Amino acid sequence: MTQHEISIAGRRIGDDQPPFIIAELSANHLGDIGRALKSIDVAAECGADAVKFQTYTPDTLTIDVDNEYFRISGGLWDGRTLYDLYGEAFTPYEWHAELFSHARSKGIIPLSTPFDETAIELLEGLDAPAYKIASFEVIDLPLVAAVARRGKPMIISTGMADLAEIQAAVQTARDNGASEIILLHCTSAYPAPFTDARLRTIPHMKEAFQVIGGLSDHTPGTAAAVASVALGARVIEKHFTLSRDDGGPDSSFSLEPDELVRLVSDCRSAWEALGSVSYNLSKSERGSQIFRRSLFVVQDVKAGEAITHAHVRSIRPGYGMPPKHLPDVIGRKAAHDLSRGQPLTWKDLD
Repeated sequence: MTQHEISIAGRRIGDDQPPFIIAELSANHLGDIGRALKSIDVAAECGADAVKFQTYTPDTLTIDVDNEYFRISGGLWDGRTLYDLYGEAFTPYEWHAELFSHARSKGIIPLSTPFDETAIELLEGLDAPAYKIASFEVIDLPLVAAVARRGKPMIISTGMADLAEIQAAVQTARDNGASEIILLHCTSAYPAPFTDARLRTIPHMKEAFQVIGGLSDHTPGTAAAVASVALGARVIEKHFTLSRDDGGPDSSFSLEPDELVRLVSDCRSAWEALGSVSYNLSKSERGSQIFRRSLFVVQDVKAGEAITHAHVRSIRPGYGMPPKHLPDVIGRKAAHDLSRGQPLTWKDLD
């Protein structure tokens, strides 16, 4: 059995609950706190459960050096140094209190990813309800331990991590007091091709590590996220922007508002559609039952006349006897006159 259910800021998360949708703001505030606040408003209006930030500075992630080790080669950020990229993308520490307060005022849960002890301290001061460990930090076991010691639910992305590395992170978290863990399957490519999504990992991961499973999705659109719900994902994280046309480091693999609305709606509809194992007639099917096949008189029959295949057929609608009784009817005599278009019942047979 996997972990059944946890709660983040009063929102229950588990197999018996609709998917928990996280709108990841990341760098899409474009260095403008007004845009960040507006993004929170729109994410809430779109129906997301949580909005997530990233809590770091360029100096807590890397150092300001321009050589082959610190310069990105290929992909969206080709040629840039890590320090330069993070300097553009980071969310200033001094914004956090206002962002958290604003999110709560809009009824959406504020979350963040800390990248060092200073970030953890900041988020603790804001009463962060849970913590996210980013895929690139899943191997930083001292960071995992430091977060776990806060005793809050932990959401851990697993991009690039192999089975042993995931096991080490989960065990470290548990050894340091984390009892509520969500693992997000992730492909750390930006954007990620559908062929690399490997969503069937989600149910295996849930069972292997006894956790609630989810997806941190970098594929285009919403298809992979919706499919993941059918495979057991109960937390969906997706990058979000007010407009891709506005640019920014993460814009090309982020959802716009209309797409976030669709993500929320389709993921919850997919969860509702799962239901439970049942072969019983559903409430919505009851009105359709009458349109099934049944036995009808298709040619007039006189009283006492033997019924043949010319007299009775299995056709729609379903007011007559079930079609399985056709062999039992053939050769029997009519108890009274039967008319074409009349449903056949046992009382019509002698």
